[in-house]
Amino acid sequence: MPEMNEWSTSRLLTTAARLVDHAWNERLLGIGITHAGYTTLGVLSREGTMTGAKLALAVHVQAQTIGKTIEKLERQGFISRIRDTMDRRSQRVTITASGTEALIKAENIERTLMAGEGLESFELRALLRGIVGELAPQRQKLVAAAV
Repeated sequence: MPEMNEWSTSRLLTTAARLVDHAWNERLLGIGITHAGYTTLGVLSREGTMTGAKLALAVHVQAQTIGKTIEKLERQGFISRIRDTMDRRSQRVTITASGTEALIKAENIERTLMAGEGLESFELRALLRGIVGELAPQRQKLVAAAV
């Protein structure tokens, strides 16, 4: 694809991200989750039970997007929602034992995907961390202001 030499950096980055996402989703089909589901399970495993709004911020997606992911993961038994004892209108999301098993399987898939595609480059990871570190706080401020 010689025309890629003319693509902007943002176009290269978003295209690469979309292709990685598709590759992920193909490999995760056997577990019954998507890349978004994997990310959500990972956050819940590390951070513990939290509200959907906090989860959306942690995953860097809109509340509506995390809502769809939560619904799908709950239908599959990978997460559960419980009423917040302090605020009955609010629900807290937690990972289940089945969700933990799915997460472990997905982590194994991640290791093979990243190694197999040559994506485990220290330099690439450093550049991507810089981009996320720069843009994520700006987005979180905008989302918090809108809530």
